[in-house]
Amino acid sequence: MSHTYDYTGIEARWQGIWEQRDTFRALNPGDEGFDGGKPKYYVVDMFPYPSGVGLHVGHPLGYIATDIVARYKRMTGHNVLHPMGYDAFGLPAEQFAVEHGVHPKITTDKNIANMTRQLKRLGLSYDWDRCVETTDPGYYKWTQWIFLRLYKSWFDPVAQKARPISELVQALEAGDYDIGADGSLVADTAGGALDTLGGVEPGARKWTELAPDQQARLLDEYRLAYLAEVPVNWCPALGTVLANEEVTNEGKSDRGNHAVYKRPMKQWMLRITAYCERLADDLGMVDWPEPIKLMQRNWIGRSEGAEVHFPLAFGSAESSEDVITVFTTRPDTLFGATYMVLAPEHPLVESLTTDEQRQAVNDYQKQAATRSDIDRQAETKQKTGVFTGAYALNPVDNDKVPIWVADYVMMGYGTGAIMAVPAHDQRDFDFAKQFGLEIKPVVLPTQDWMKSHAPEGCDKEDAHDLMAHYVAAADTFDAAFGGMGAGINSENAEVSLNGKLTPEAKDAMIGWLKQRGFGKGTIQYRLRDWLFSRQRYWGEPFPILHAPDGHIVPVPEEDLPVALPEMEDFKPSASDDPDAPPQTPLSRAPESWKYVEVDGVKYTRELNTMPQWAGSCWYYLRYLDAGNDERFVGKEAERYWMGDNGLDLYVGGAEHAVLHLLYSRFWHKVLFDLGHVGTAEPFGRLYNQGYIQAYAYTDKRGVYIDAEKVQEEDGKFTAGGEPVSREFGKMGKSLKNAVSPDEVCEQYGCDTLRLYEMYLGPLDQSKVWSTRDIVGVHRFLQRLWRNFVDEETGELLVVSDKADESLKRKLHKTIKRVTDSMDAMAFNVAIAALIELNNELVGIKTIPREVAENMIPLLAPSAPHICEEIWKRMGHDDSISTTDWPTHDPAMLIEDTAEYPVQVNGKLRGKVTVPTDADDAAIEAAARGDENVAAHMDGKTVRKVIVIKGRLINIVVG
Repeated sequence: MSHTYDYTGIEARWQGIWEQRDTFRALNPGDEGFDGGKPKYYVVDMFPYPSGVGLHVGHPLGYIATDIVARYKRMTGHNVLHPMGYDAFGLPAEQFAVEHGVHPKITTDKNIANMTRQLKRLGLSYDWDRCVETTDPGYYKWTQWIFLRLYKSWFDPVAQKARPISELVQALEAGDYDIGADGSLVADTAGGALDTLGGVEPGARKWTELAPDQQARLLDEYRLAYLAEVPVNWCPALGTVLANEEVTNEGKSDRGNHAVYKRPMKQWMLRITAYCERLADDLGMVDWPEPIKLMQRNWIGRSEGAEVHFPLAFGSAESSEDVITVFTTRPDTLFGATYMVLAPEHPLVESLTTDEQRQAVNDYQKQAATRSDIDRQAETKQKTGVFTGAYALNPVDNDKVPIWVADYVMMGYGTGAIMAVPAHDQRDFDFAKQFGLEIKPVVLPTQDWMKSHAPEGCDKEDAHDLMAHYVAAADTFDAAFGGMGAGINSENAEVSLNGKLTPEAKDAMIGWLKQRGFGKGTIQYRLRDWLFSRQRYWGEPFPILHAPDGHIVPVPEEDLPVALPEMEDFKPSASDDPDAPPQTPLSRAPESWKYVEVDGVKYTRELNTMPQWAGSCWYYLRYLDAGNDERFVGKEAERYWMGDNGLDLYVGGAEHAVLHLLYSRFWHKVLFDLGHVGTAEPFGRLYNQGYIQAYAYTDKRGVYIDAEKVQEEDGKFTAGGEPVSREFGKMGKSLKNAVSPDEVCEQYGCDTLRLYEMYLGPLDQSKVWSTRDIVGVHRFLQRLWRNFVDEETGELLVVSDKADESLKRKLHKTIKRVTDSMDAMAFNVAIAALIELNNELVGIKTIPREVAENMIPLLAPSAPHICEEIWKRMGHDDSISTTDWPTHDPAMLIEDTAEYPVQVNGKLRGKVTVPTDADDAAIEAAARGDENVAAHMDGKTVRKVIVIKGRLINIVVG
């Protein structure tokens, strides 16, 4: 009977034992057997979407890494929580269901079952009892509960935290605040003076003076979850609103390539902008890669500058309706503002446009609605725009400036309007050149800049002439000067910026604007409030009721969850008409679900659903206490596992660097402010794994073809007899180059797959998959097996004999190297060290137990099945995952001897081993005594002997 390495039987057996024994179950405080004396370690993968095609070998890269960490931490004495779940709502599942006529729950459950099977086949040590699915009503009950926390809260700008909206009502009823003319809160001081929180002018009213519907509308202006009419990406063919990330640069839906239009719609919004400052500042609290922090800060986009009010030429500045407010980071350039631009969606466009220009403006607005935000902002795109026929007044000199509409200005940043300073902004410069608008310089560039950009015929060596030419004709230079410098052409009777450097000029202008009531210094953020509605069926229902008179009533918390209704027709109402009113799938829900009667009043449920992002914002908290029916997470479990800094390790792709992390941090901070969680940040340490890349192939049309159908001969590639082109790409369905882990596990075993993926290179770097190269790692495991088990008899080859000094030193060096590599997540280095140690065992008939008892635990996190089997054969009844991690003896790292390469005239001729304390004479004598070295010295004169201590010996002969 053969006793060769039977990975199929070994892996199936140990996966069954782990499941039967519940080996990787994590205990919570209060559970029987919980040991609170151990340190905790909470490690989480960004959970997957259960795709119908299942996993390819690129997906488990991060999962295997976190599993190695989890197993290592258990062996180093930690209580480890390592869970898994599924982000299962969203458009892809709904679209697949629509296309195939199958309910999304059926396909989603099937996909989850398949992916769970694949993950278990990889030997991942998840606590499967804690598995969550965002589509489970028991889960999204608490997603709805968190939404109600947002709806019932406001952000206190003084305390800089979320507080219950009921506390704002109490403050209003107590007269702590009055309400300004524009709805801003005004603190009513003891002396009766008004200190405006929002910069509003006096003219405030008391809370008690407002009618009930006015009071309700005021509170809605401050809730963290609110309804608003906003411009959205509307895809009539899909019948839903799309996030910016779901729209291509060409203004098409990324799923189906359908036309997408900008149109205003009433949507649920989350006031994430209230947290801009904290979201940026608190990045200093977490251990994340610096590029990810930078991406977050850039997305938040903090800018210091000024708000400036431009009166309209046909009105006065006394009414807010008669001004256009812009935000600028360069108030020092206000004297150079020669025109204004409004975004096509700006609400003032309709009222400002003259009758003569209305048709042109309307046509332009329709055209702009078909372009994506990325396309509109592309630097290389030719600038387009239309004059509205209206003018505003520049507040510094009362000059009339024309008001244009152009799609390079976005409603999503600032105020949706800009003051155009073409001499000092390249986009404005290009626009002005194209449409013949005035270019007025107000900041003097450096001499080097003027030399580089001056027109032909200008004396570039005469500094005075060059400056005069720029001041008189900046439009003849080939670019805008966007840097800092001294002010020119910038004075009126009350303020002069001439000669002032940019920082001083900014302060002077902001002071003048505030004094004259034309503006103020302010901070703007690029981040916009989170659009939270989707016109879909397959998503979390909102726990909201709409009364006949239009006011909103939250569903009582005891009535949660609001479950999705059973519907046969869940298709969105597709249309070719971009102006067609949206009809959500839930508008066709049974009336018994759609309508709710309370105290004789018939309410309508909210008929939109939440976006896929909702469930993924907080799943790491539900893992902590997944079976809790009374709370979204138990307090004791949350405080223990989240500790002081949140997750100990969060691993996922860099593609989630911005939105998922921002959204999760926002929800977590609201829960923290309201006292529901104990940490200010959810993810203490973040690690981004790289990607698995693979060869992809395209035919002569540029269409990707199945990589498995490609044949190679003499360095050329063909498919079906036709030549194809080869390229590298991220492994996946779209490039048709995916390799299933099922196939690899079947052919080589999952221990081989785990080792190979980790051995490919540093975890945070992308690497190339090659099925042919996996054989080398498989041979390592086969050799390991033969070192420990006699393949003919099945006898264990581990004996109680002591290891010799050399092997013992190698063992302790390996322990040190592997331990250091585990702590650094340098798993490729750890595996390389173990391969070297295994090679040392080849040729040894039996393995000393002291070597075996240390080596097998070192390998166990990476290749757990084969290690469990050998460990069991060595006489251990408990799982190897519960044994202690080996420790090295520092004395064993100190070498008694050193090996020297010996060169003769610079060429390697031999190696000698000498005591580490040998002097140069002894080292030279050893080198001369080497047989091969002596042969190359024979008959020659030794000119010089160079001994570099601890490194090499070079003998120069002639």
